[in-house]
Amino acid sequence: MHGVTPPKDMGLFWGCFVALVATAFGFILRALLLPVWGQAFQLSNTQMGEIAGVGLWPFAISIVVFSLFIDKWGYRNAMIFAWVCQVASAFITIFADGYWMLWLGTFVLALGNGAVEAFINPVIATMFSKEKTKWLNILHAGWPGGLVIGGVLALLMGPQTSWQLKIGLILIPVFVYGAMLWRKTFPVHERVAAGVTYREMIQEVGMGGTLIIGGLIAFQLGTVFGWPIWWNIALTLLLVVVVGWYTRSFGRPLYVFLLLIMILVATTELGTDSWITDLMTPEMEQLGMQAGWVLVYTSFIMMVLRFYAGSIVHRLNPLGLLSLASAVAAVGLFMLSKSAGIAILVAATVYGMGKAFFWPTMLGLAAEQFPKGGALTLNVMGGTGMIGVGIVGAVILGFVQDKAIEQELIQYDQQYHTTLHEKCLTDVRRSILGNYRALNPQCLEQATPKERAAIQQVQNDAKKAALRTVAIIPVLMLICFLGLLYYFRRRKGGYEAVALE
Repeated sequence: MHGVTPPKDMGLFWGCFVALVATAFGFILRALLLPVWGQAFQLSNTQMGEIAGVGLWPFAISIVVFSLFIDKWGYRNAMIFAWVCQVASAFITIFADGYWMLWLGTFVLALGNGAVEAFINPVIATMFSKEKTKWLNILHAGWPGGLVIGGVLALLMGPQTSWQLKIGLILIPVFVYGAMLWRKTFPVHERVAAGVTYREMIQEVGMGGTLIIGGLIAFQLGTVFGWPIWWNIALTLLLVVVVGWYTRSFGRPLYVFLLLIMILVATTELGTDSWITDLMTPEMEQLGMQAGWVLVYTSFIMMVLRFYAGSIVHRLNPLGLLSLASAVAAVGLFMLSKSAGIAILVAATVYGMGKAFFWPTMLGLAAEQFPKGGALTLNVMGGTGMIGVGIVGAVILGFVQDKAIEQELIQYDQQYHTTLHEKCLTDVRRSILGNYRALNPQCLEQATPKERAAIQQVQNDAKKAALRTVAIIPVLMLICFLGLLYYFRRRKGGYEAVALE
């Protein structure tokens, strides 16, 4: 059994903070080095995509599995597992000689990153049980902070520095948090201290929550390993039946609803972040800057604002803050889709202010409303967002661009009496969002200068169309959060955190 830690052990808090910084280092360094690996090891676009993808789904599996047993295994053991995975991943990658070692290094890192979130979120929610949303926001300032520090360090090292040395940067925060947490005494979770049983914990998630997170994981595994779709359905139903038999519970309807909203939240934040460099490249090139600086800049805004979330939450409550953030993010994304030149930085500032509070405030909402669910309800929320954005969120942005390019080329042909859309589009392809035709890369090589300029303009317009489309998502979130505010006011007299005795 864990020992009881003083509620204000700030050394424990900052150790957890640095652990999250380490996960962000791993994310940003691999994102920056993926094109370098492609050239060094002659990887195909598909192989590069597979390496990027394997950094996602093991995280969700790790965070959910650890959450199921972390109160028995112990937070310290989860921390040690995460530390070992991150160190091993760095050395596997540094000595990589091809695709499979890069894939394995990324897989091991994702498992470790999931274990980090599995222990830091419930630890901080327990330490600051009266101010969960505030301190989870401060904790998760470590994510954008790590993106900024890791990204700037790697960029300042320049292209002449070996990629092995750059990937080794992750060992800095890993060894720091290891030293900070190795001898710390971790708290007993408030669920355990209150005598809430293991069955009662899982009942909070229930069949409804299992259907969402289990379905997403099964779908992702099916995509990775090429299973037929009925295998995914069978695995999902099996998980739902087992949980239903054990808990006799659908799950808390409000929690299930929040899981669905979390997919939208993650798409607005992480989905857009995963595309923002590509989407902003045309406009940023006109300013003579790398598009990656937009992500670094918005991450810096997020880091600063999360440190000051407490006073805002105190005035608005988590649902009020999420409503305000949704409105600001929608405006920021729409501004990005219309901006040019220096106005991009203004639009990026608005967008960064909006997305700053989404992720940690959703975790805080889960921790405050479903404390019986312990680490499980908290981390299933994060796992759903992470894997949901990979399956749905990032795909939406790509699909919107492909559809926009198709429509723009058809309109161009009608206006100028050409046949570009027939020459430059692939055969019909299928995705989870429907059929589409993509731009054939060989078309640019074979096109005339006039045709090439037209295609590039169409691509630029499609990128802005994607931002305008994704701006609809925070509008939907705003409607949901306002509806929840109304629900709490009518049914409960206003928002209040649930306390365990």
